[in-house]
Amino acid sequence: MLPYRDPNRPVDQRVEDLLSRMTLAEKAGQLFHAMLTMNADGSLAEAADGPFLRHGTTELVADGHLTHFNLLGRYGVRETAEWVNRLQALAADTRLGIPVTLSTDPRHAFTDNPGASFNSGAFSAWPEPLGLAAIGEPELVERFGDTVRREYLSVGFRVALHPQIDLATEPRWSRQSGTFGSSAEVTSALVRAYVRGLQGPRLGPRSVAAMVKHFPGGGPQRDGEDPHFPHGKEQIYPGGMHEYHLAPFRAAVEAGCSQMMPYYGQPIGVDGWEEVGFGFNRDVLTGLLRERLGFDGIVCTDWGLLDDAPIGGEPHEARAWGVEHLTVTERAAKALDAGADQFGGEQCPEVIVELIRSGRISEERLDASVRRLLREKFVLGLFERRYVDPDRAEETVGAAEFTTLGDTAQRRSLTVLTNHSLLPLTDRPNLYVEGVGAQTASLYGNVVADPADADVAVLRLRTPYEERPGFFESFFHSGSLAFGEERLKEILGLLAAVPTLVCVNLERPAVLPEIAAKAAALVADYGASDAALLDVAFGRARAEGRLPFELPRSMAAVEASRPDVPNDTEDPVFPYGHGLAL
Repeated sequence: MLPYRDPNRPVDQRVEDLLSRMTLAEKAGQLFHAMLTMNADGSLAEAADGPFLRHGTTELVADGHLTHFNLLGRYGVRETAEWVNRLQALAADTRLGIPVTLSTDPRHAFTDNPGASFNSGAFSAWPEPLGLAAIGEPELVERFGDTVRREYLSVGFRVALHPQIDLATEPRWSRQSGTFGSSAEVTSALVRAYVRGLQGPRLGPRSVAAMVKHFPGGGPQRDGEDPHFPHGKEQIYPGGMHEYHLAPFRAAVEAGCSQMMPYYGQPIGVDGWEEVGFGFNRDVLTGLLRERLGFDGIVCTDWGLLDDAPIGGEPHEARAWGVEHLTVTERAAKALDAGADQFGGEQCPEVIVELIRSGRISEERLDASVRRLLREKFVLGLFERRYVDPDRAEETVGAAEFTTLGDTAQRRSLTVLTNHSLLPLTDRPNLYVEGVGAQTASLYGNVVADPADADVAVLRLRTPYEERPGFFESFFHSGSLAFGEERLKEILGLLAAVPTLVCVNLERPAVLPEIAAKAAALVADYGASDAALLDVAFGRARAEGRLPFELPRSMAAVEASRPDVPNDTEDPVFPYGHGLAL
């Protein structure tokens, strides 16, 4: 048996033996964490088509020597497990047989954004992290992380591209639903619990590695725009609170998180930080993360920093903010110099080979990153147990135990903002519903088609946003948080016609002063089923949530606030932590 294949040897010995046997091209392939899709029947996707796939699976594994992949899309549980086994078999047949490390964006809530997360599908459905923050119990978050771990393990996911522990301090920013809200203290406590749930007491064969993001804290984006796009690249700190945003990441490092993802943002005006995107920023990745915080795990850049590649058939600029003038090769060198180990969403190992052969990057520097990446594969036990059991996967994903936990968390996370003697509802009232499934509503009351015939109306709304052009940007809900004049008039008309329970899904802090004043009851959700809302409305379950950020009074107040300062809008309608007992 070759030393690196011997499970009885120490991990460090196995790593060094394998590293010594690798060609330059095989090493270079480890530095890329590429996106993959699969065919619906569980077979490998070989055509270089679709919005994200540029190379077939066999080409990437056998020719490119890539062994880290991020699965895009939702598929059947058995088909996913069978696909994982086919992918691992393909990797096992390569010269060194290095197993694949498979990752995923979040899959346990309600958001469906191909650049951020997938709705739960077959997995147990929980509120978004904002909802877990609304409950605020580290024990529940640890149990959630353990549920994610068990469901992920069953289908072969070994790296979670989460938790996201940015702070929700800019009310317009589109990524807030994946955070734990605006409090650094709460987020720090919950990330410790999340990492414990995913990884266990220490990283090992039954762990899912946590890739915490987005270092050193996304969120303080100029005008609330997102740095996935050129118009959102600037990250600013007019309140001087970059240390506040750093606090949860310190907690994550102390908790032993295995990986860290820096964000795209280009910091502006922070003393000591070069004004380049964090993935290229040596002051941040080496000076702050490696040296000051003592992190020695894997640093994987956010997706798409190097190459201008189309998304959804549309041209898309690499998020090389501050280094747009550099070539792809020069960008890769700068990121490696900064302290990155791996490139997310990229698949160009020939660039690394060129850098080593030209002498621009030393092979010793390359080996330092490959060593970290290989070590995690050994620690996770992938060389001994790379395959999964499709029968066990079907039993585990969405199991009753996990589904019940998620359903209960949905109900607990609901936040009652106002209640003018409407709740709890009783008997079987005539119900007029909008945004609620009539079939579900019929289990609680008599559904009517006209508000004039209703005793009570139930209206579910989403946080307003501005439509943006393009396939990819359309998923990032940005811009105004207030309803337009015509839509607001429609809503207020219903509230005047019949006592109405309004439930607003808060993916961002909505501006709701008129609705708050007129609704018979106003509830916030962060991802909850119709049944969860109606159970609370009829007193069959208890809402325990408290706002994880404040709700502003006006867009003028939002525009005047400082994006790095939590809860900074003037005279909010509802302050941070507001919530009524019901």
